Amino acid sequence: MQKTLVTALMLAGASMSASAQECGKVTIADMNWNSATLIAHIDQFILAQGYGCDAELVPGDTMPTGTSMIEKGEPDIAPELWSNSMKEALERGAKDGRLVITGSTLSDGGEEGFWVPAYMVEKDPSLATIKGIMANAKLFPHPEDDSKSAFMGCPAGWNCQISANNLFNAMELDKSGFELIDPGSGAGLAGSIAKAYERKEGWFGYYWAPTAVLGKYKMVKVDFGSGIDEEHYQSCITKEECLEPKPTMYPPSPVDTVITATFAERAPDAVAYLKARSFGNDQMNDILAWMEEYQADGEIAMEHFLKEYPQTWTPWVSPQAADKIKKALAAM
Repeated sequence: MQKTLVTALMLAGASMSASAQECGKVTIADMNWNSATLIAHIDQFILAQGYGCDAELVPGDTMPTGTSMIEKGEPDIAPELWSNSMKEALERGAKDGRLVITGSTLSDGGEEGFWVPAYMVEKDPSLATIKGIMANAKLFPHPEDDSKSAFMGCPAGWNCQISANNLFNAMELDKSGFELIDPGSGAGLAGSIAKAYERKEGWFGYYWAPTAVLGKYKMVKVDFGSGIDEEHYQSCITKEECLEPKPTMYPPSPVDTVITATFAERAPDAVAYLKARSFGNDQMNDILAWMEEYQADGEIAMEHFLKEYPQTWTPWVSPQAADKIKKALAAM
């Protein structure tokens, strides 16, 4: 009996060792915003506990991480890469056989738009459209001028300031009495939403997802009635010298998981997990709001997610890996 147990333990140990050897050491870029650091910690835990990888987090950011992966082959994984910011370089790296784009980290993509509070749309569904907004401009009071209405734009110096300003002009919102207001900072923009929500006042302006703000404060994206003209958006709306802007909804920004080709070759089971792993913006908004409320870092938020959302992550992994991960969670 004792001999059988020892033999079983030796075989199990050999199996785990082989698994770890196959996956090997894995470096994961831990980027400096909440959704990215959350996903990096999730990947580290799942790859280590479920697939026997020697997973390590390393500091990262979009441009330096992408460049290092192309030129040096490290880190192995960038869990949340906003691909448009270095689209040509990433496409070249994939074409040259250095990188593999495994799939969408955010299934909805990075989401931008003009938004209004959900409580306003519940009272008047027309406020979910730009025509309804323009017809009811007085519901969005200017903080300093009662004769005008307010549109909260993107802070000066941010890339989104250009697109928001061009779309404001494209839809001629000034003719409906709106004035474009610079909130001064990201905190100022978020604060204006919080203030409106607390007072149940009108608010109309630019924002993006996934964010804690849209997790905490339920907002509705305004339909411009234009559809998406991606070519015009890229060639004009995003340019300061856009002389004839036309209405178009914001196209989603690709947010991908990118890995090195060498890692893809040596760890196919781990790669299968990364291909399956994806978050919807509504869910990510909720998790980010939880992180902000509890001042949770990536590691704490990872534990919260894996324990509270098994229905989300279990389909991403093999049944064997799921059992190992759940046992590791139970021991925490």
